[in-house]
Amino acid sequence: ELEPGAYDLIVAAAVFHHLREDEEWSRVFRKCYAALRPGGSIWISDLVTHSSREVQRTMWQRYGAYLEQLGGSAYREKVFAYIEGEDTPRSVTFQLDLLKTVGFRETEVLHKNGCFAAFGAVK
Repeated sequence: ELEPGAYDLIVAAAVFHHLREDEEWSRVFRKCYAALRPGGSIWISDLVTHSSREVQRTMWQRYGAYLEQLGGSAYREKVFAYIEGEDTPRSVTFQLDLLKTVGFRETEVLHKNGCFAAFGAVK
């Protein structure tokens, strides 16, 4: 439980990609918004997908090549299987739109590289 209006800052690192349905995403983002004081902010660093299928396919191929360099094709397949079974990342666009929908007045993308991004919003 997060006390309403009690926090200046929320940091979510590699957390939200575990949320499942859109309603759960919305509920969690609303809860974070309510927990922040006016002028407070949330900053997210996480695994993301892409709205464009072509971009998603390209970024996933690049991420797969990176994983293969780290630990071979078996490692790549293990990571992809884990993501498929356990994770439900959303695009940066989806998340920024949702942050605004729940009431955040300002959003900002700090960094995006392939399948990972850092971004946030101010209440």
